[in-house]
Amino acid sequence: MLRYAGQSVDETDIRAVEAVLRGEWLTTGPAVREFEARLCERTGARFAVAVNTGTAALHVAAAVAGLGPGDEVIVPAISFVASANCVLYQGGRPVFADVCRDTLNLDPADVERRLTPRTRAIVAVDFAGHPCDHEALQVLAQRHRLTVIEDAAHSLGATYRGRPVGVLQPLTTLSFHPVKHITTGEGGAVLTDDPALAKAARSLRHHGIDLDLHARNQGNSWEYDVVALGYNYRIPDINCALGISQLRRLDAWIARRRALVAAYREALADLPMLELPQERQDCESAWHLFVVRLRSETVTVTRAQLFAALRAENIGVNVHYIPIPWMTHYARLGYPRGQWPVAEAEYARILSLPLFPAMTDRDQADVVAALHKVWDVYRR
Repeated sequence: MLRYAGQSVDETDIRAVEAVLRGEWLTTGPAVREFEARLCERTGARFAVAVNTGTAALHVAAAVAGLGPGDEVIVPAISFVASANCVLYQGGRPVFADVCRDTLNLDPADVERRLTPRTRAIVAVDFAGHPCDHEALQVLAQRHRLTVIEDAAHSLGATYRGRPVGVLQPLTTLSFHPVKHITTGEGGAVLTDDPALAKAARSLRHHGIDLDLHARNQGNSWEYDVVALGYNYRIPDINCALGISQLRRLDAWIARRRALVAAYREALADLPMLELPQERQDCESAWHLFVVRLRSETVTVTRAQLFAALRAENIGVNVHYIPIPWMTHYARLGYPRGQWPVAEAEYARILSLPLFPAMTDRDQADVVAALHKVWDVYRR
């Protein structure tokens, strides 16, 4: 089975992790600080706070943004569930907004329609690696005094109007899960230019303690204080050593993703059953996912049957994502279906094709061949 995504780990990565294992620090050590510095260099952000998962990064961002019980936060109807869960963790209420048909990113017009006096923030997810319309969202945020949290789990290395992801909003979160652009095994980070937000994020990842071990050592003091309810979201040096090594290859990997996307476009341009993903002129996507859409009127099978047929050909297609408000937990919270016409209609058509840097040209040829085979069998 050709997977839809996956990590690339080489001997350089292994040696980097081995060096930490042979050293004095396994966690909260120099590799964490170096990884954070490298993230700042790569993205242009002033501060990076590394944590143990992308979900933790979202939770920390929601907390330092001051979200609390009763606050409403706009979240796209299509994303991974962590984009909304971070609001619930703080006692807030996600308000799901519809998406733009071309990118499946938040529709700023629908965001504005759903604002109320209780709205405090927007979680702007860069779906599949394509940046949101961040300028339009920032205009809304300034007008209504909202905080925008950019969920950039998919978009490390992308640009919006010439500016890199990491400096587009007051808070940006990253994920380093193995299917993402670089991996630390599991991991995430919060990026910001605000020193106060960075300080709060560092405290929250370490139980809400005001001074970390290094600061106490420098002052020859054993005293510390817990200034807020924090969490153990620390990331080990082992993981960060892998992240430092992986970051060195980020540009090459994004270039490979873009080459694979160009090859898909050329090979699938004449396949009537598929609508290919779009990229707006003012953006450079990081192409985390290659999400096509089925033109159901051209075939005699459903999306589920097409999915099964491609899996039978050992092509590990996937679906990203089921609308969050359709999930059982959210349905119980009072989110009836039918409120997000674009998201719900497009969910029924989407299919993610394999896309990752270690994918070979032969792998991609297998995907293309399988798609044409299915078309030949099921064309209407």
